[in-house]
Amino acid sequence: MVKKLSIDTFLAQAQALPVIDVRSPGEFEHAHIPGAVSIPLFDNDERALVGTKYKQAGKDSAVLLGLGMVGPKLADFVKQSRRLNPQQKEVLVHCWRGGMRSGSFAWLLDTAGLTVSTLVGGYKAYRNAVLDAFAQPRQLIILGGKTGSGKTDILHELARQGEQVIDLEGLAHHKGSSYGAIGQKPQPATEQFENLIFQDWRNLDANRRIWLEDESRNVGSCFIPMPLWQQMRAAPVAFVDVPKSVRIQRLVQEYTGIDHALLVDATERIRRRLGGKVTQDALDALARFDYATVADLTLDYYDKAYLHGLSQRDPATISTIPISTDAPTQTATQLIEWADQQSSVVPA
Repeated sequence: MVKKLSIDTFLAQAQALPVIDVRSPGEFEHAHIPGAVSIPLFDNDERALVGTKYKQAGKDSAVLLGLGMVGPKLADFVKQSRRLNPQQKEVLVHCWRGGMRSGSFAWLLDTAGLTVSTLVGGYKAYRNAVLDAFAQPRQLIILGGKTGSGKTDILHELARQGEQVIDLEGLAHHKGSSYGAIGQKPQPATEQFENLIFQDWRNLDANRRIWLEDESRNVGSCFIPMPLWQQMRAAPVAFVDVPKSVRIQRLVQEYTGIDHALLVDATERIRRRLGGKVTQDALDALARFDYATVADLTLDYYDKAYLHGLSQRDPATISTIPISTDAPTQTATQLIEWADQQSSVVPA
């Protein structure tokens, strides 16, 4: 017998059981529950044809057309599903609204001897849960710092030292600046970015602090969900103030060996912001492989932009923490000590 699960129960069971997404490949590629496996009932063209038939001739005609399409695939659907959990033979299934596609697929697997549960409301219910979650208050701390401060490495070190973190840039596959996509995987759609954040968000302890890196609303082409962004803007900021010389050295290490043409393109993209002369000086330095000069020139722009964003926050929420060396492990330890002190302060 096929069970129907609420979103909370479905996600709890998804931590141990495979999730089958029976939506079309196009729907899955755009965004999906992280970790789900795509076994589409219809391919993209078939889905379009069934949808058209439904609009033109009604549900019964669309169902008949769909049955003709999936008939030859039934055995393969069962084989693929069994391979996901050959021992327990239990799987979770969902479609867009929790309707005919997941219901039909679940019936087939149940008939073939698998234990199957479906998601009430389908992927749409999951998306509602994603967006609702970010409005739930959390104890956020924002790790601030100018470009080249090594914030991502510090964030990872905080995690290694037992702190809760969400690496937005890692999830977005982008470091935030014009140069941020270099060396990264293709960015997910914003919807999938939200799903990935939610996956981390829901697994963290709501009673403990969570560290996130200070970001613009957009990380490359991905946008931070507005409720989370609003929480981030109101949260306390630990601003690590790292000397420019140290930051230049880190940036040189990060970008040496990168495809030279990508660095040129990234510099050209911010020509209007840098100004004509600075851009040309940076391009000339690139031609000489003088990455330190490129970093020095571009940091003037990025530092001003970052400090402008920081100035839009309540000054009372910002704590400046001077850092003289590029030592993420030591900096993370210092930040934890600072955060512990902040939490121990009792308001008068």
